[in-house]
Amino acid sequence: MLPAALVLTWLVGAGIGGPYFGRVSEVSSNDQTSYLPDSADATKVQRLLGAFNGSEAMPAVLVFAADTTLSEAQLTTIRDGLEKLPTVAGVVAVSPAIPSQDGLAAQAFATVRPGTGITDTVDAIGSQLRASAPAGVTVYVTGPAGFIADLVAGFAGIDGLLLVVALIAVFVILILVYRSFLLPVAVLATSLCALTVALLSVWWLAKSGVLLLSGQTQGILFILVIGAATDYSLLYVSRYREELRVNQDRWVATRRALRGAVEPIVASGSTVIAGLMCLLLSDLRSNSTLGPVASVGIVFAVLAALTLLPSLLYSFGRAAFWPRSPKYEPEVVAAEHGLALHGGWRRLARLIETRPRQIWLLTTAVLVVLALAVTQLHAGGVPQSDLVLGASQARDGQVALGKHFPGGSGSPVLVAVQEAQLQAAANVLLDHAGITGVSVKTSAAASGTAPVTADGPAAFGPPGTPAPAPTVVDGLVLLQGTLDSAADSDAAAATVRDLRRELAAAAPGALVGGVTATAIDTNDASIHDRNLIIPVVLAVILVILMLLLRAVVAPVLLVLSTMLSFGSALGVAALVFDGIFRFPGADPAVPLYGFVFLVALGIDYNIFLMTRVREEALAHGTREGIVRGLAVTGGVITSAGLVLAATFAALGVIPVLFLAQIAFIVAFGVLLDTFVVRSLLVPALTYDIGRAIWWPSALAKGRDAKGPG
Repeated sequence: MLPAALVLTWLVGAGIGGPYFGRVSEVSSNDQTSYLPDSADATKVQRLLGAFNGSEAMPAVLVFAADTTLSEAQLTTIRDGLEKLPTVAGVVAVSPAIPSQDGLAAQAFATVRPGTGITDTVDAIGSQLRASAPAGVTVYVTGPAGFIADLVAGFAGIDGLLLVVALIAVFVILILVYRSFLLPVAVLATSLCALTVALLSVWWLAKSGVLLLSGQTQGILFILVIGAATDYSLLYVSRYREELRVNQDRWVATRRALRGAVEPIVASGSTVIAGLMCLLLSDLRSNSTLGPVASVGIVFAVLAALTLLPSLLYSFGRAAFWPRSPKYEPEVVAAEHGLALHGGWRRLARLIETRPRQIWLLTTAVLVVLALAVTQLHAGGVPQSDLVLGASQARDGQVALGKHFPGGSGSPVLVAVQEAQLQAAANVLLDHAGITGVSVKTSAAASGTAPVTADGPAAFGPPGTPAPAPTVVDGLVLLQGTLDSAADSDAAAATVRDLRRELAAAAPGALVGGVTATAIDTNDASIHDRNLIIPVVLAVILVILMLLLRAVVAPVLLVLSTMLSFGSALGVAALVFDGIFRFPGADPAVPLYGFVFLVALGIDYNIFLMTRVREEALAHGTREGIVRGLAVTGGVITSAGLVLAATFAALGVIPVLFLAQIAFIVAFGVLLDTFVVRSLLVPALTYDIGRAIWWPSALAKGRDAKGPG
């Protein structure tokens, strides 16, 4: 009755959670500013912006470009098209067209409502303007709204394409590993149920405001739950198969398999959760919220592997493995001392037994050489225009804008200062070579801003007309500085950093925000997070391993090996990103995410291996325990590594630079960890050290079955 009740409970949860796959966009946000810490200048300015504008609308820059000078008739047609644009759903307001000095282009600004419908709004703007544009004129929709729309469109395949690719990859691997149909179905059902229930929980937590969800976090959640649940399931399947060889009763086999699998699975899940929860120390909410979101997924992955899968396999019995069903052969198992010591992994284990030092020294040397290439990784941030891979209307529009107008048009530097400091702050902007013009927010001007000169805000109308009064919010006025360079360029970033430094002296308390400032604050926070969280994750995982293995030496060596594996993966990634893919760089969060996933998940394989080695060492001595532990876990660890690598590689189908880089680093790193570190380096090093590996536990003081040491 219990297995049936557990299966029914999970199916009900999956049935309720399934429809939420198409609703994640309702509770997610891809706006960078919403992930910055509250203390960041860009965050404070963004919050003030709604009060100055009277709405939370987001600007879109509309660019009309031609190969020849725009005629008055063409400009009139463009103006007519702009006048009709407010009929598009989501468009709040539209400015008049402004011709460029070279006469080859015109630009206008539209404010659009942010939210889940921004992609549709941007697409509709582009479609309507292109339909009404004069012949020979190309229309682009760029600026903040255009880039956000591109990013949202890039994440659009997460609900369908990513999940399908990941599941197909896992299913094919499981078929090849087990040469069975029913068993892969049971394992995939376990992973899918874990994911749907996790998604249901995360959706409501995000809906209530407890968690912040983005397309990036959603994609990682999908992959992490499928990969982890499958890994844990494979460990249980391995134990259950062993027990079926010595127990005819399925219930006895299930209880004994659970007893052997529960410790490594719970320990592995707890280690991953502990590593992920270290992200709560992050200043960036995109990082700090990933920890709880992913941890919820891991909790359900562990629960599904320890409740749903055992219930399914109990119901199926030996038929789950058909046509390679395990035989009931206790005599054979007894002759093997409990293990089937044959095959490729047995031969590898015996090779390590004969030449342990040569093997670990050689593998260490190779990994160190690969890790040296990490200096080639450019992880200082990437332009907003390069976040989406492939075609990008917003990127093309930014290029066209830069040819005919100041590169920062539509994405100005925003400076909030006390009203009394308006002119002092304006003079700082006017004196900087990276700023081509300065204006102040005012409701009295038709355009919403009034130009500011060295003599103060400029007047509109005939001589003697008073200058419009600036809009004042909580004693602050808002200045806008047009950047000479593209808002996401290095030159623009240097300009904003200069302005912050100069304004600190000329107008103390001035806040500098805008697109460029947001990117700067995000990168600075990412670097801070990386330098803080990586050591904390290592310390937490080290403590967990010490408690699990009841030793000090083994956990230290395992953590060091995992760090070396991560460094090697990052080094290879640096060479591939720069030499093959020609990526423009990497976000500072890429090494942090790669580290958290590779170290936390790599420790899984350490736990799978070393808990079994310890179990065998108690009965057969440390060195023989290493040989036997590797022989029996080699297959399951390799299968788990292939599955995890395949699931993370599936992230590459989403055309977002960050996810593509994480996909490569984690997929390659897992394979390196599985086939080199966990199969060669760790067993060989452990064998060479001998029983001292368990110091200071009692296991280090006994005699090894192969002799002292």
